[in-house]
Amino acid sequence: MDIPFFRTWNDFQPGQTFEHWPHKTITESDNNLFCLLTMNHNPLHLDAEYAASKAQGRIVVVGTYVLSLVVGMSVADISGAAIANLEYKKIIHHAPVLIGDTIRARSRIISVEPSRHKPDRGVVTVETEAFNQDGIKVLSLRRKVLLPTANPNDKSP
Repeated sequence: MDIPFFRTWNDFQPGQTFEHWPHKTITESDNNLFCLLTMNHNPLHLDAEYAASKAQGRIVVVGTYVLSLVVGMSVADISGAAIANLEYKKIIHHAPVLIGDTIRARSRIISVEPSRHKPDRGVVTVETEAFNQDGIKVLSLRRKVLLPTANPNDKSP
């Protein structure tokens, strides 16, 4: 069943690409709330006067929010049926993200491997890239997702 949120390990093939939708315009409130929730009080992310004296000349969105946003954007297409996210690696912040930037993301399936221990699941390795409204790559990462081989909600024989 190739329906968003219900894709299983069997629905993926290496090279497959997903353009994630919807995109997200980052607001000051998004950035402030994430900083508060994660106790990241770096003034570069919260203080407009301080940030004005730095390289970007304005508040820079906290990088871990951008990472979380981009992974979240991919859930419907990649990991909605996941048993677990196993690994995140090669997280690269290519360019700063600023308040008002609109982020879009796309993912490419790198590999699809059966579980070594349980035949009802397998691991999908995916590379995700994010871009701003100007097409500038702002983030990339790889992650491994453990998925069932069949949808547990599918009651067909």
